[in-house]
Amino acid sequence: MFILIRVFSGHPVVDAVKLALYRPSFYRVGGLTQEAMRGPSDWSVADRELMAAYVSKINETEFCVAAHTATASLAFNDGAKVSAALADLDSAPLTEALRATLRMLGKLTRENNIDAADIRRVLASGVSEHQIRDALAVAFAFNVTDRLADVFGFAVDDPAAINAGAKYLLARGYR
Repeated sequence: MFILIRVFSGHPVVDAVKLALYRPSFYRVGGLTQEAMRGPSDWSVADRELMAAYVSKINETEFCVAAHTATASLAFNDGAKVSAALADLDSAPLTEALRATLRMLGKLTRENNIDAADIRRVLASGVSEHQIRDALAVAFAFNVTDRLADVFGFAVDDPAAINAGAKYLLARGYR
C-alpha cells in the first residue's frame, strides 16, 4: 500500500498515514477525527482545519501544525489568513465567532480546563451550542493526535509532501 501511495502521489508516505494504515486497531481516533473534521457541522471544513492547526500550535506539534496549516490554507484558499490567525489571533482577519472559539480551544489545550464563563463568551460571539460541541470534538481529536505525533516522532516532510497530504485530506477526509 505504501509503495502504491508513493508511486501515485510522487511523495513518500507521511508518518500519520503510516500509523493509520499500519495499525488501524491502535489508531481508533481516526473515525472520531473523520466525524469531527468532515461530519455535518455549521463550521466549514476550512474553519475546522484552522482549529486543528491552532490546537496543534498550542501543543507545539510541528508535524500537525504543518499539515493542518497547509490544509486550512487550501480550504480557505487563503494562506495569509491562516498564517495571520496562527501568528496573532487578535489581529487576524477572522469572524469574531471563529476568533472566540479559537481562544476557547487554546485555553482548553493550554490549561486542560474551560468554565461556564468561557462558554458564555463564545455564545455571546454568535456561536451556537452545537458549534461549540463540534469545536470541542476537533480539539479532542487533535489533542490526542498531537500527542501521538509527538510520541511517535512524526517527521515533518518536505513542503511538497505536506501539500500533497493537504490535497488528499481535502479530497478524501480522514478515512
